[in-house]
Amino acid sequence: MKIRRFSVAGAVLAGAALALSACTTPAAEDDTPTTSDPTSSETATDDAPTGEASTVTVGWNQPFYSYNSSTSHGNATANAIILYMTQAGFNYYDADLNLTQDTSFGTYEKVSDDPLTVKYTINEGVVWSDGAPVDAADMLLYWAAVSGNFSDEVEYDEETGEEIVKDDQVFFTSGTPGLALVTQTPEIGDDGRSVTLVYDKPFADWETNFGYGVPAHVVNRLAGGAEDPAEAKAEIIKAIQDNDRAKLAPISNAWRTGFDFTSLPSDPGLYLSSGPYIITDFVENQYITLSKNDKYTGDLAGKVDNITVRYNEDPQALVQALQNGEIDMLAPQATADTLAALQAIEGVEVHTSTDATYEHVDMVQNNGGPFDPATYGGDAEKAKKVRQAFLLTIPRQQIVDQLIKPLNPDAEVRNSFILTPDAPGYEQMVAENGSDFYANVDIEKAKALLEEVGVETPVDVRFLYGASNVRRANEYQLIAESAAQAGFNVIDGGDDNWGVMLDTATDQYDANLFGWQSTSLAVTESDANFRTGGPNNFYGYSNPEVDALFDELQTEVDADRQQEILREVEKHLWEDAFGTTIFQFPGVNAWNSKVTGVEPIALSPTIFHGFWNWEKTS
Repeated sequence: MKIRRFSVAGAVLAGAALALSACTTPAAEDDTPTTSDPTSSETATDDAPTGEASTVTVGWNQPFYSYNSSTSHGNATANAIILYMTQAGFNYYDADLNLTQDTSFGTYEKVSDDPLTVKYTINEGVVWSDGAPVDAADMLLYWAAVSGNFSDEVEYDEETGEEIVKDDQVFFTSGTPGLALVTQTPEIGDDGRSVTLVYDKPFADWETNFGYGVPAHVVNRLAGGAEDPAEAKAEIIKAIQDNDRAKLAPISNAWRTGFDFTSLPSDPGLYLSSGPYIITDFVENQYITLSKNDKYTGDLAGKVDNITVRYNEDPQALVQALQNGEIDMLAPQATADTLAALQAIEGVEVHTSTDATYEHVDMVQNNGGPFDPATYGGDAEKAKKVRQAFLLTIPRQQIVDQLIKPLNPDAEVRNSFILTPDAPGYEQMVAENGSDFYANVDIEKAKALLEEVGVETPVDVRFLYGASNVRRANEYQLIAESAAQAGFNVIDGGDDNWGVMLDTATDQYDANLFGWQSTSLAVTESDANFRTGGPNNFYGYSNPEVDALFDELQTEVDADRQQEILREVEKHLWEDAFGTTIFQFPGVNAWNSKVTGVEPIALSPTIFHGFWNWEKTS
């Protein structure tokens, strides 16, 4: 069976949206380094003698899987942290979360306010690691791909959730909140190094709204075009400018699917670097190694020769690896036991904070399950009350008390989908958004709601989460035990591939548990999560009033009105029983005394921020 999904505004940007946090994939049962693994203790723990390479090894929970984080499936922190070190860009956040231009890569300037016009120029001499220039072709392809202006309507397989894209169809990904407002083809200038974007309307977050992605000349080659980089770039530009659908169809397919890999590809074009480091080794589910890119000429060149990210889902195993000297630093999804174990290791600095990730539960509203109006003959109000009943059973305070307060004694239940607890306006948001309906577990009210709409119990709810994530497994148990008291049979759907399943397997789960991590301070960041058809809205949630509010937010520049709009959006989310929020992540980062210059930030890429300042000392 097939369902139809439309390409709409409201999507994912590496610099301006939420990324899946810890979308787990299977870790190897035995991650003992091979003889070629630079994370082995002989190379990772001993100080490199003069003339030998220095390596910093970082422990992480989820393996890298896509070099294109602008696709809906590639939008994950696991990918973003690697791309942060391998792709230069126009700006980045400093340690104080100030947005800083990297003028060693290029410049951008607002040319006009009416209409909003922004010019982006890449410096002469900036090249990919194969020597081809990073230029207007790459930026023009990025605009074409993520603006949504070229993508056709496509069908999705109802069983698997995968796109059904015909050979003659053009489909990159859904459009982004801001770039969908750039309907004119950007003008190329400065000998092919600049593009100028003209917005149809003002856009509040224009400064974090644009960049480039995968190399245009490689995309063209994968699509069957010219192999010479200059010819390939020219072909890409012409296809976009002419809206040549016959050529754009294979180009869009190559852009969307050609850069996914879980071990080192035989084609080096799939991981070209424009940044300080380049991938040089990648063993599936074990580790990925980045080495200095000798073609990089910018200001953020790293001080260490190699950075290796070693993967293991088990935080205690990573702590043990740190203690053994097999890794130098880590940022685990910590438990109280993890924190205690880290604090007990001599010579390790432990940094705790509040992370820009929040835990939440969402429910699928279009899969024929217990939360779908179609299950009740199209009765949307009945389905909403079933969702409300389920949400009333989720023991949010108990989860915080038992699992989070041991890490952060000041932790509280988060009561906003959009604002973090320390953000200006949070208290007013919570006072007005209606979240107080779910302030406490209320089993009797949940039972009454089910009885009111005539839903017989038990109600089966297939519950998706990362099976190997200890903290989430504990959360599932608490939720299942509480919900059972109201007549919900919460079925354990734990799966280490849940990150991919979110969008591709909604027929296999009814509710899920995971975290969204902020990648920027953009006010429109949540658009992709709640807009009808938004690429982070996997569940069929649709409210025309929410869509209209996000339309207004995109062009609103008054800060007070922006906050009013967000409060109005939140009221709808809680009233519609979209889902619930649970807690803000406690951030735990640790590194040994052999590494200096570490400056974690709350936003993605967290502990990898400022990697260019890392040094390996004796």
